[in-house]
Amino acid sequence: MLPLAPASLRADEASQVEEALVELAKAQEAQGFDFRADIWERELSPEMGKAVRIQLFKGNEYRVAVAVSPKSGVQISSQVLDSEGKPIESKVEKTPGGWGVTLHVTPKRTGVYMVTVRHAGGTQKKALVAMISGYK
Repeated sequence: MLPLAPASLRADEASQVEEALVELAKAQEAQGFDFRADIWERELSPEMGKAVRIQLFKGNEYRVAVAVSPKSGVQISSQVLDSEGKPIESKVEKTPGGWGVTLHVTPKRTGVYMVTVRHAGGTQKKALVAMISGYK
């Protein structure tokens, strides 16, 4: 039974992260944003942030939601960067407790951008982080 315990804990954490992400997305769906079905998930360590490429199109308005489990105690920060490494989000909404971030993005040109995420306080431990994007 012990070998299954870490897998069970990991599945529970994944479920919590996805629920947190859905909570962030629902608030944006009420404002007319359509979210893609695919969720990006990776392990985030205190020492090393993560970056994921995302295609954005001029003329669309985007919301990028990033979260860890609210129960993890981990706080995160996130940005959307252009090809020169400059932030392009117009607004950053953080959840109370810092477990989630919603980025407001309206790109000035079509292209590939980077969404970065890193630890920003709280408990310094590894945590599963997830991201989803929506547009209108």
